[in-house]
Amino acid sequence: MKFSIGGLVLVMAFVMGFGVLAQAQDAPQPHDMTGCLAKNGDKFQLTNLERGPATVEIAESTANLTPHVGHKITITGTRDASAPGHTMKVTAMKMVAAQCP
Repeated sequence: MKFSIGGLVLVMAFVMGFGVLAQAQDAPQPHDMTGCLAKNGDKFQLTNLERGPATVEIAESTANLTPHVGHKITITGTRDASAPGHTMKVTAMKMVAAQCP
């Protein structure tokens, strides 16, 4: 069986592209969640969510959350699959209201 260099390059590009696609699908996707920010000890939680689970634990955050405890906020981040429940790594935060319902 004889393969041309061009055919071999095409097959290799297809295989490598499929591998990258499979990795991208496994990676956690960023998403938003809106609720009330609470602090329990040294950990933050999102409660009274508009949709989704009852609470979201916040594993880490690049946003400064402390001034927004008691506010209704929207967080953006990825789910931390290694933690129990719905735990997020927060990359952004937007205040929705100064008070929670």
